[in-house]
Amino acid sequence: MAALTIAFFNQSGGVAKTTLTMNIGYHLAERGRKVLLVDIDPQSSLTTFMNFEPVELDKTIYHALVQQEDIAIIHDIYGMDLAPSNIILSKAEMELAGAIMRELRLKQALENVQDNYDFILIDCPPSLGILSIMSLVAATHVLIPIQTEFKALKGTQLLLNTILEVLNLANRKLKIAGIVPTMYDSRTSQGEQSLKAINEQLSKIGAVLPAIPRATDFANASQSRKPLALYNSKHPAIELLQQIAKKVDTLS
Repeated sequence: MAALTIAFFNQSGGVAKTTLTMNIGYHLAERGRKVLLVDIDPQSSLTTFMNFEPVELDKTIYHALVQQEDIAIIHDIYGMDLAPSNIILSKAEMELAGAIMRELRLKQALENVQDNYDFILIDCPPSLGILSIMSLVAATHVLIPIQTEFKALKGTQLLLNTILEVLNLANRKLKIAGIVPTMYDSRTSQGEQSLKAINEQLSKIGAVLPAIPRATDFANASQSRKPLALYNSKHPAIELLQQIAKKVDTLS
């Protein structure tokens, strides 16, 4: 069976999208699943978090998208595989401006390897550009991290409109894997009110998954280039990440 391909997507930055991609991938691998992480963000945070220096890589996702080479994969990092990126990917949008059916480039690249995996997790860039559209076209599901702050909710309609447009025009099989409230702080009224609003407004379009708390250990783990569970195995957020991974593991 071909892999389920999940795009971690939000046009806003700073919503813990990359952190979720790596950690959910890690816990899926812990459940015995074969996982490929795809970094399609020119900022290359996922590649860095997975303990690589992007500028030192000769082959990245860029070569699969623009030059249509076989997708470059680095194997067995924390039990997962990685299709890395670096800053060269930022040229892709311009270089593919005139390419026919450019939205299909990532889907086509992944088709050659999808039978090798149970899950392919795509870390999308914080934008509504062609790289994000490629990711949504390639995906079977989209998972939406939303920061539990009022300003984050204001951009939700644009986000949903983009997903709906892709669903109607380019990928009619796309499903919502869920919404993950992130950076949740139960000690503040804004955190409580935002989480309540997310549940009230977004549960109609997809399952609202466990809220991930704001915690300095996420940043510390990323700086150490490790999943949270390997940085601090006793952190209470690990159980929440495991719950989300379990939910993802039941998608069809």
